[in-house]
Amino acid sequence: MRLFHFSDDPDIAVFEPRPVRIPSIRPAGREWLNGPLVWAIDGDHDFMYLFPRDCPRILIWATPDTSEAERRRWLGDWPAVAFVERHWLERLEAETIHRYEMPTQDFENLDDAGMWVARRRVIPVKRTAMSRLDQELVSRKVDLRVVDSLRPLKSLLNTGLHASGIRLRNARDWE
Repeated sequence: MRLFHFSDDPDIAVFEPRPVRIPSIRPAGREWLNGPLVWAIDGDHDFMYLFPRDCPRILIWATPDTSEAERRRWLGDWPAVAFVERHWLERLEAETIHRYEMPTQDFENLDDAGMWVARRRVIPVKRTAMSRLDQELVSRKVDLRVVDSLRPLKSLLNTGLHASGIRLRNARDWE
């Protein structure tokens, strides 16, 4: 297994634990997830972060609870789909982000869409610059779907699909 952290900063030598910028409502006993941590994503889910940092997006894939009708309707022949707003497409095609490979020994699995956390500082093992993020998504078998607004896709959060909304506060017309 490999773990990664994505950033627009090409010069991170050490990742220091820090609290999330905007705390989330956490289940009882997991409030600590808003505290100082270093976050990473596993290689199977790294496509969730192949975007400019502030780019709002909704990512979906099938779960064991996904009906065949939902699978066909939303995924077609793709294992995963990423929705982004049209005005982000140019940046998605042009920006470079940096994928830092992290040592795995200090990380705890959150059993949530490939997310892992470390409670102490982490020194990355390797940094890779990544451009043409739209092509990186395709290479990971993720269908990029460009929409005018993510707001009509809110209903995906109530389906049998796994739906992750990232940076939705930056989406147009998101409440």
